[in-house]
Amino acid sequence: MDTSSAVKKILYVGADARIINQFQLASEEFILFQAENSLQAVRVITSTKGIDAILCELHLPGDSAIGLFSYLQKEDHVQLPFFVVAHDFEPIFFKEAHQKGLNDFFVTPLNLQNIAYRIDFIKRFNLKFADQVPVYLKADDYKLDIKKRIFDILVASFALILLSPILLVSVFAIWAESGFKGKVYYISKRFGRYQAFDFYKLRSMSLDADKKLKDLKHLNQYSAEKEIIEDDNEISKCPRCAQLPEGQFCSQPLNYGMNRVCEFWYLELKRKKGQAAFIKIKDDPRITKIGRIIRNTSIDELPQLINVLKGDMSIVGNRPLPLYEANMLTTDQFSERFGAPAGITGLWQVEKRGRKGPMSEEERKMLDNNYALNNSFWGDIKLILRTIPALFQKENV
Repeated sequence: MDTSSAVKKILYVGADARIINQFQLASEEFILFQAENSLQAVRVITSTKGIDAILCELHLPGDSAIGLFSYLQKEDHVQLPFFVVAHDFEPIFFKEAHQKGLNDFFVTPLNLQNIAYRIDFIKRFNLKFADQVPVYLKADDYKLDIKKRIFDILVASFALILLSPILLVSVFAIWAESGFKGKVYYISKRFGRYQAFDFYKLRSMSLDADKKLKDLKHLNQYSAEKEIIEDDNEISKCPRCAQLPEGQFCSQPLNYGMNRVCEFWYLELKRKKGQAAFIKIKDDPRITKIGRIIRNTSIDELPQLINVLKGDMSIVGNRPLPLYEANMLTTDQFSERFGAPAGITGLWQVEKRGRKGPMSEEERKMLDNNYALNNSFWGDIKLILRTIPALFQKENV
């Protein structure tokens, strides 16, 4: 049932006269209930039917929005969209609010159209995925199965010892091709199973590869071939940041080319432009001659055995993503892929790697989700056996 045009019942927890007046002036769209503190809010929630959302001041008398939300969740009083409203952006509370699972964090002055849109979106999402909404995980839920962890340690240790001569020869070849300059390894931040870590690879690209990426995005196999973000003025027009003092950002600031943009607006612009979540460039001109050899034989992946020994990764799992790719998969059902450990090899590699024709972004997302939801120890063994033919891939990707 479409409720986007229905009048919305809002419980405002706070006492700001400007917010109360703003909702009262929009009486054709909102019916406002008010509570000045947490105790009154609980009474309204338990006695009033049909409330569509809760809008709560960050700081309450003797409590906070985060404290009220935690209480409501614990007591199972309500499963409603819960928004925080603050009058100054406070990064510490912003981070805590999202870690606790609150639906959004608004800074005054409020945009009631945005609030209405968020209410409709959250209600539609909850209705569609009611039977798939994950429960809150305990710390133990993040631990790997003991059989898988022991297997990972044994295989990684044996492989490092056995393959160390190949690793040493490759290191020397990379260094020599670069004129005995620069590092022979590459470290980047990757996101695996609910955590970021340092990801190790042998360097297969030129030393200035990162600087060239922006100029090569039109070659991305996952791209829908839509224009990328180029307008400097558009980058700087985040509506949330515009309400803050100069130099402050409404979310984590990111560097994009010569510009600095908040994470919220960066992701909004990427969605508008249709940019792909993954980056995969066929016949990448940044790859060196030695780099092509170690990529085609997967020798460049050998340092990831160190990640496995450290516990950052597993032998089998979903590929760990660069942070900019991971950011694109945290707002819809495709974030399920992060429920599986990061792995050196996995389902999408053996299904598609080396076959003719590019693999679509949607296919890769579904394969990642499939592994996260259906993985098992013996299934991992089968994937390892299927990985061997895929090591010598036909495509330079």
